[in-house]
Amino acid sequence: MGRYTTISRRGRVDAGATEILARVASTEGFTSINPHRTADPKLVVTPNGPPAGVGSGFAFRGKDGTGTQTVSAVTDSAVAYDIDMGIMGRSQQRIVTVPRPAGGCDVEWSMTLDAGFNPMLRIFGLMADRVLGATLETGLRNLASATWR
Repeated sequence: MGRYTTISRRGRVDAGATEILARVASTEGFTSINPHRTADPKLVVTPNGPPAGVGSGFAFRGKDGTGTQTVSAVTDSAVAYDIDMGIMGRSQQRIVTVPRPAGGCDVEWSMTLDAGFNPMLRIFGLMADRVLGATLETGLRNLASATWR
């Protein structure tokens, strides 16, 4: 039972890396593919910071908890986020794109949970793949089915 647990899922998206990353680096764009909104249509999202790029993000409140998500880094191939759910813990999320020669991108969506020294969160880490894996899969499906210009 370590402090950090990483889970990830991979999928294919028929869009270029620039388009994908521009969408997921903006609060409005991420909200449009947010897997938690799919599972909880009543999820309340309150934007904060700039509309896109490092520092953009939102507060959220829904059936699975409350917290914040903030873009912490944007590169030519990835967007990283810091997620803070208070006593439920902190995590980092990354969406990484790898262009395919025939077009589109392979996309990896990952989440690294930080249990700190909390024994209950460390136990949760043992089940994280089963509990959160479906959420990442939903996010990839939402991204793949998004409308691209």
